[in-house]
Amino acid sequence: MNLGIIFNVLGGLLRFLGLIMAIPLFVAIYYGESPQPFVFAVVITGVTGFLLSYKYHAEGDWKKREGFAIVAFGWLAAALFGSIPFMLDGIAPINAIFESMSGFTTTGATVLIDLESHSRSILFWRSMTQWIGGMGIIMLFIAILPKLGVAGRQLFRAEAPGPTEDKIRPRIRETAKILWMVYVIISAIEVAVLMLAGMNGYDAVTHTFTTMACGGFSPYAASVAEFQSPLIEGIITLFMFIAGANFALHYKTLYSNHKSLLEDNEFKFYLLIVTLATFLLTLSLWRNMGDTLATSFRYAIFQVVSIVTTTGYATVDFDLWADSSKMVLLSVMFIGGCAGSTAGGIKVVRFLLLLKYAQRALFKSVHPRAVKTVKFNDKSVPEDVLQAIISFVVIYFMIFAISTGLLALMGIDLVSSITASIATLGNIGPGFNMVGPMASFDSIPFIGKLLLIGNMWVGRLEVFTVIVMLTPEFWKR
Repeated sequence: MNLGIIFNVLGGLLRFLGLIMAIPLFVAIYYGESPQPFVFAVVITGVTGFLLSYKYHAEGDWKKREGFAIVAFGWLAAALFGSIPFMLDGIAPINAIFESMSGFTTTGATVLIDLESHSRSILFWRSMTQWIGGMGIIMLFIAILPKLGVAGRQLFRAEAPGPTEDKIRPRIRETAKILWMVYVIISAIEVAVLMLAGMNGYDAVTHTFTTMACGGFSPYAASVAEFQSPLIEGIITLFMFIAGANFALHYKTLYSNHKSLLEDNEFKFYLLIVTLATFLLTLSLWRNMGDTLATSFRYAIFQVVSIVTTTGYATVDFDLWADSSKMVLLSVMFIGGCAGSTAGGIKVVRFLLLLKYAQRALFKSVHPRAVKTVKFNDKSVPEDVLQAIISFVVIYFMIFAISTGLLALMGIDLVSSITASIATLGNIGPGFNMVGPMASFDSIPFIGKLLLIGNMWVGRLEVFTVIVMLTPEFWKR
């Protein structure tokens, strides 16, 4: 393990993060608020980054281990230093770190109770952490710093959401730039459309940050319900759905093959899941809540897309819904969005390939001598990829079960324990009961918050990036 490389790159990452923190500083000045939290944050983060880069040098060859370590510790460092403005705003350290980790991992779980008592600049930074974390702070770092060269591939692979990396161009830096370009363009379009729908500039930008990142932070305690606008809900639903799809396919659809999305097996399965879940939830709400069919559909499609893309916005307190309605939402919590999207969760492609794998197993039980491959987009899926998916899902559910059990041992009711675990591990945000959409995670005990911070970190980095560092072999030379 080359620690010099790791600390040198982390230093550069912190200097870069320090520059980004200057943006909410100007927001504070614009609104006549105290810039002090961000002045100190910029100085502390920037100086720490400079000292690390000065003391350590990136000499020697990069390997997978260095890539995993930089990504894992890079996200941890971003969350820790990103919490400084929250701490200086008077938020308790554990809550500040929880909020920062929830932001950068685009989880959207919050510990803030009186949300609107905080300054606009703090809430802007809170939303901005999600936008940065959505496409990936490491990905942005790769796109901007050319000196990473070939080593950027290790970082890209360690952070890329999905079972395989989806390169658009041979050079990783070019791929990262293109993905960020598409991300910025779609974000700009959403800001413009929301402003045309009646939002002011501040609300349009902050909600775009957290929609495109599939994050779900809102400057308002009532979330999107604050606006009471079917038009705004419809716009946000559309952009959440877009953000939950593969951004590499968005690029191909725009610039090469216009049918790329519609021809992709994962996207078609993603569309099927959203359609089926919306249909079931609409029927359940119509039958149990006494709403009209149109109102039931309005609530259903927004909430299904919000949960399946792991955004976590709410237009209604769905914790008050009937159990049948909540079961639909709980089911899609375990799925997540598409690989290569800003969404969290297990990912649609993994569920699709697991179903195909199970189908092959049933076929071979009848025809044991038959040779049958699992295909995705008309290509055979290598056995090592299938085995990696199975391993991922097993470890994912083990972490979910362990964290649920530990929360229950802390005296938290089972429903809250289950949904708090999956909501943080899947980077979803809200759950049910004490962590419902109109509640917060503030009532979780100190140790429980540490556990859930770990869940968010592990879930955002696709489990393996963090878990692999717990193995003795990882640290051997």
